[in-house]
Amino acid sequence: MSFRILTDTSANLPTALLMKDHIEVIPFSYFIRDKEYSCLDTEGFDGKKFYGAMRLGAQIRTSQINLQSYLEFFEGFLKNGEDVLFVCMSSGISGSFNCATMAAAELIEQYPERSVRLVDSLGASLGEGILVLNAVAYREQGMSLDDVYNKLEEEKKRMYQVFTVDDLNYLKNTGRVKGATAAVGNMLQIKPILKGNEDGEIVTLSKAMGRRRSIEFLAQRYHMLVESPENQTVGIAHADCAEDARELADLISRKKPPKEILTVMYEPVTGSHVGPGTLALFFMDGVGARYR
Repeated sequence: MSFRILTDTSANLPTALLMKDHIEVIPFSYFIRDKEYSCLDTEGFDGKKFYGAMRLGAQIRTSQINLQSYLEFFEGFLKNGEDVLFVCMSSGISGSFNCATMAAAELIEQYPERSVRLVDSLGASLGEGILVLNAVAYREQGMSLDDVYNKLEEEKKRMYQVFTVDDLNYLKNTGRVKGATAAVGNMLQIKPILKGNEDGEIVTLSKAMGRRRSIEFLAQRYHMLVESPENQTVGIAHADCAEDARELADLISRKKPPKEILTVMYEPVTGSHVGPGTLALFFMDGVGARYR
């Protein structure tokens, strides 16, 4: 391989794909009753049990990946004579990208003959993971490290990330919405539609009355904005609501079926922030549509 493709567990990629494409992953950590866990095997993750516990009141804490962890992770490849492309969770929702940047700068001084390229995905879950899969495809086509990096820097601006949550309080607790908004939304069964903006932050796009309409809104957004669906992998992530994920996949396939739909359970770190019942859709849109 001309260079190694790395990412973090927020990319939410199935273990089988990681192994097949030789993608190496650095884990985020989460804590339950002060015991630390990480989830490197998404297929072995018992999402039903995890999100069931959250529904019953389990408190989950998370931590970003620190500088030392990145130094050790990157150096293992650099000292082996390999260049690195790292695709990271959005800097708009985590400080981990800054730590990765500091680690890369320090290591390049030690390994000046090597190259490290860092992509701030401006997303999470499959908004990040699909970029990783694209990088693998470009590498297989023979593209250089710098060409793949430049391609992803362009594509991340077109990665449309839209989702709805079942309970606004999880976003409230992580500072994503104001408390009053969360209380009123839950009481009236108003389901917020949220998306990633140009800075990789979570912002409110719209609201829908009830779960069914929120799912339909996601599909409508796809049909309005998707570009060349027949050539792309579309991502659906859910936090223990597989039936809703299947319904969304059916809705988007009726008019503009994509080349492939990749459906995953939210991994525990990102999932703990958005909460059980979250349903998200990820696809490439027309240039600039991400900012609508």
